[in-house]
Amino acid sequence: MRGEILSYDDVSGTGLISGDDSLRYGFGRSAIQPGGVIAVGARVDFVPEGLEATQIMVLGGSPAAAAFGQAANSSYVARDTGGGYDFASAMFSFNGRLRRQHFWISWLILFGAGFVTGLIPIIGGLIGLVLIWPNVAITVKRLHDMGKTGWFAVIPWVANIVGIVMIISAVGMSIITNPQAFENEDPSAVLAMFGSMMGGIAVLFLVNLAFLLWIGITDSERGDNRFGPNPKGE
Repeated sequence: MRGEILSYDDVSGTGLISGDDSLRYGFGRSAIQPGGVIAVGARVDFVPEGLEATQIMVLGGSPAAAAFGQAANSSYVARDTGGGYDFASAMFSFNGRLRRQHFWISWLILFGAGFVTGLIPIIGGLIGLVLIWPNVAITVKRLHDMGKTGWFAVIPWVANIVGIVMIISAVGMSIITNPQAFENEDPSAVLAMFGSMMGGIAVLFLVNLAFLLWIGITDSERGDNRFGPNPKGE
């Protein structure tokens, strides 16, 4: 039977084929015959066993296979929308969709980089500013994958700005309304101010955590949406 590769995940080594009989067949990397190039859109010949494709032979004349071959000759590693983790696309592009698995890979890389560079004075702060771009990029594409507008990415940023302003204002008002207590280093006044600060920080932490879990746990919107094809091929 013949069909077309719908998606392929290089991490798990699995993918989907749309057969000419209008059914979808799953397949594993080991089912590809030697010399075959896995690319979305490539025409294939395979032997169906239930809903599993075996003995898959990629037809060399298919447009996708030809395009892949041209890219390989130019030392560019082509990846399909449902394929393996693409570092450059995930970190720097705001276009398309990003599945949950690849979002968490990206987030952990950026978190680790931010933690390590944060230990370096001055330079670490500059690198932290640079890391804002990829953090926003993976957030926007994860929202796209959920079928949401990327503008929702501003929610934690706005919350942080408003929260910090409110914390500073609360501390400032405490000092202005009771300056004598602070001059005398009254423990109750200091503890009240410290409590306000910690309460505000806790609220900000919970808002950011809730947003992260929302975009990190919500499943992909099935099928294609206005931001592109489903990266899982579903």
